[in-house]
Amino acid sequence: MNNDPLRTDASRPLGSLWAHVHALTVLGEAGSYTAAARRLGLSKAAMSLRISELEAAAGVPLVRRTTRSVRLTEAGRQLADSTRPAFASIAEAFAGVHDLAGQPRGLLRLTAPVALARQQLFPRLPAFLQAYPEVRLELDLSDRLVALASEGFDLALRHTDDPPETHVAWALCPTETLLVASPGYLAAQGAPTHPADLARHRCLFYPRADEAPGWSFEPDAGGERVTVGIGGPLAANNSEALREAALAGLGIALLPDFSIQAALRSGALTPVLPGWRPVGVFGRHLWAIRPRTAQVPRTVQLLVEFLRQAFRDGFRP
Repeated sequence: MNNDPLRTDASRPLGSLWAHVHALTVLGEAGSYTAAARRLGLSKAAMSLRISELEAAAGVPLVRRTTRSVRLTEAGRQLADSTRPAFASIAEAFAGVHDLAGQPRGLLRLTAPVALARQQLFPRLPAFLQAYPEVRLELDLSDRLVALASEGFDLALRHTDDPPETHVAWALCPTETLLVASPGYLAAQGAPTHPADLARHRCLFYPRADEAPGWSFEPDAGGERVTVGIGGPLAANNSEALREAALAGLGIALLPDFSIQAALRSGALTPVLPGWRPVGVFGRHLWAIRPRTAQVPRTVQLLVEFLRQAFRDGFRP
């Protein structure tokens, strides 16, 4: 009979399995051996071996494997859920000690919208990496709203009006949504003078699931909101694609200022319906967001401060 609380029934010291338990929590969050191994800096084979050894020590299956996915069993979920806060606390404490080492170093995982990252973030990041040569950045370009804590991200860039209250949010700069078209399109089709005129124009827009396409506007001088149904030759879920279509003269597009800054400056695109403000499309501020923790790692603080300075002027032409 095993009466030692630090020894498993498989006669293996439990302390030697802490890394295995942590691997299980990461596997539960990542959903695949490949993704979990990448986050832990392991090979897929080493990751699989840790889980197999942990299951042997526990005496029950912890992972349910299929050809398409990996899921934790009830026992696996119970073990992962009960130990995850402890591992988060350990990571936070280690980050605090690590920050005492002097030169900022380590891996930062950052997620940002595709167009914003390509057009505005990438040109600025070399200066940060040159200033802190021992910091490594891993970027995820995605327009989906990722779960930062469960997917292992340190920071996210998002344009929104309401950052989640469960997270720490730093305001980087205001952003605007602008209605634009090429001078050639406006010369050929005429410029709308009221939002209702858009119903007869070719519009380039983001598709919305289960919703008829439409745009809403409010007059700058005050007054009632106007919503108009729209249609056109192209719908795309990427501002770069819509910008290129607008530049080609295919129609009128509603786009964030960070995507059309250069085109407005050069005159390749021109604002449409001055005096009317688009509403309900993109957020009006760019934020840096991270899960709320007792301590923010120094590398995250440095990156946030760098971004606040880099984006302080916004994206006006």
